[in-house]
Amino acid sequence: MRRMRTRAAGALLAVLALTTVTGCGGGATAEAPAASTAASASAASGNSVEPLAGTPTPRLPVTVESADGEKVSVEKAARIVPLSGSLSEIVFTLGLGDRVVARDITATFAQASKLPVVTRGHDVSAESVLSLKPDLVLAETTSGPAEAMDQIRAAGVPVLVVDPADGLDDVGTRIRTVADALGVTAAGQELTARSEQRIAAASKHVPHTKKKLRVAFLYLRGSASVYLIGGEGSGATSLIEAAGAVDAGAESGLKKDFTAITSEALVKAAPDAILVMSKGLESVGGIDGLVRIPGIAQTPAGMDRRVVSVEDGVLLNYGPRTDQVLKSVVEQLYKEDGAA
Repeated sequence: MRRMRTRAAGALLAVLALTTVTGCGGGATAEAPAASTAASASAASGNSVEPLAGTPTPRLPVTVESADGEKVSVEKAARIVPLSGSLSEIVFTLGLGDRVVARDITATFAQASKLPVVTRGHDVSAESVLSLKPDLVLAETTSGPAEAMDQIRAAGVPVLVVDPADGLDDVGTRIRTVADALGVTAAGQELTARSEQRIAAASKHVPHTKKKLRVAFLYLRGSASVYLIGGEGSGATSLIEAAGAVDAGAESGLKKDFTAITSEALVKAAPDAILVMSKGLESVGGIDGLVRIPGIAQTPAGMDRRVVSVEDGVLLNYGPRTDQVLKSVVEQLYKEDGAA
């Protein structure tokens, strides 16, 4: 399995790319009815971003350093194509969502729901991107394939590659990087301050327990028979630790981003709770289906049916909504103890 990270979502995107191909069967196109349906459902459920007050005016041109080592000159930012849901979220929250002309399939928040889909995880369609005549493309270090990215650059479109996030400490860095490239540095500083303050506020609600709970992050795609447990580098460790718990997979010695679930691995991890993406949980038939996966029912988490589920498109973004994710994880994790 190809390793790709944002870093938060990157290791995950490798799996997403695999399951998109095996489960959804194809490359990206400018229209994706299934994704639109999912986005509409997200809108109905209140899945939206909160833009800063006011609309900043980009001060361009600017020249910024890209994570791939190149200098990128941005002359205009009237038609922006972010190649990940995380980057889309940042642009919209900065107040420049009206300039975004396309999205990645992982941009499931309400404001982006009607935009055409031009990427699916790691499957960028250069033709779809270029057909929208962008003046700036925002990419992750894992965006690809390389041929597609080269084709976009060859067409004269500036491509800014953004460094991945390891965890909560990288929220501000990514926001400021995007804001600087869009010529709205002050808005980037404001959003960074707001995001970090909200994360700090959410952290204050983490209960102090005598023994830290062990939480295993599982990546599930039942339709593709993909059942993985996160280890070091999965992107979940920072979030789990911020919630006052221990990453059971990483602590048990799993060195890879993700490892196929086995009874042995689960016994060694011995999670008290399981963290999953909501659609992943749905794909295996909910909690009833989850505990039927070999080894799950024998863990403390499986016996107690202690499962924390968070929306796929936001769980590991480490962006402007990470405080909401942390708050949700804490509430779900400790509700059985009556501590949150």
